[in-house]
Amino acid sequence: MTQRMNHKAANGLPASGLFASPQLPKNYSVAELPGLAKKIRRDIITMIGTAGSGHPGGSLSAVEILTALYFNVLKHNPADPHWADRDRFILSKGHAAPVLYAALAASGYLPEAELCTIRKIDSRLQGHPECGLTPGVEMSGGALGQGLSFGIGVSLAARLNKKDYRTYVLLGDGECDEGQVWEAAMAAAHFKLDKLTAIIDHNGIQLDGWNKDIMGIEPLEQKWQSFGWNAIEVDGHDVVQVIEALKKAQKVTGQPSVIIARTVKGKGVSFMENNPEFHGKVPNAEELKIALKELE
Repeated sequence: MTQRMNHKAANGLPASGLFASPQLPKNYSVAELPGLAKKIRRDIITMIGTAGSGHPGGSLSAVEILTALYFNVLKHNPADPHWADRDRFILSKGHAAPVLYAALAASGYLPEAELCTIRKIDSRLQGHPECGLTPGVEMSGGALGQGLSFGIGVSLAARLNKKDYRTYVLLGDGECDEGQVWEAAMAAAHFKLDKLTAIIDHNGIQLDGWNKDIMGIEPLEQKWQSFGWNAIEVDGHDVVQVIEALKKAQKVTGQPSVIIARTVKGKGVSFMENNPEFHGKVPNAEELKIALKELE
C-alpha cells in the first residue's frame, strides 16, 4: 500500500510528499478490494486534513461503491479518459469529490502526489468536480439533484449513437429531497433506459441532521419501484454485494435500475460514524492522527 514520507507538516500530516507512488498492481482480485478501500479512506482523510476544508462524512460512506465500480465493474481506460466506448460514472453528490479523486488517482488518471493540491488555487482538484479540468470527471458537480438528469442525457446519447456503454450515477439520499431527481426518475423509466443505473448512498444523514427529521424519504425502495425502476437493496460497505448488484443491473432489460446502498456516514473513523457534524467538518490535528491510526 501507499508508503508515506517521514517528514511531517505542522498539522502532523506528511508534507509535500504526502502521497508517494504506491506502485499499485494493475488489476485487483475481489479479495483485495477491501484493502484498497481502506487506502482510499486514508487518502480522503489526508486530503481533507491537508486542505483544511471538505466533506469527510459522505466521501467515506461511498468508498466501497466507487471501489466496486472503478476496480471491478466499469469499462474505462485511465490512459484515454475520452475513450468513446467507456462507461460513464457521474458523481451527482459533488461534495463527495474526495472519494472520486482518490479512486481516479488509484486508477491512474492522475498522479497520487496531486491529491495534496485539493482545493488549492489553480489545482485540477477543486472542492466539487469540474468536467474538462480533472481527467476522468464526466460532469461538473455542485448543485444537488442534477446528476440523474445529466445521466439520462448521456444514456440517450449512447442509444442515438448506437454505443453499448453504460451510465452510472451516484446520488446522496438527502439529495433525493430534490424534485428534479423524481422528474428524472420518471423520464428514465419512460424512455426504458436499461443501460442507466442509479446508486443511492443511503447513509441516513444530510447536512446537519438525520433524513428522518429533515425530510423522510422511506420507503425508498418502493418509491423507486413505483416510478418504474428495478430496485436492488444492498449493504453498501460489502464490496461483494455491491459488485453483484451492479452486475445484476447489467442484465435487466426494458427499465433502469437503482441500487440502494445502505451505508454509514463517516464509515471507518469511529468519531465520524453516524455523526452529522462531520458532513462538512474538518477534523483537527489530534483527530486526524486518530483517524489515520484507525485506518492503518
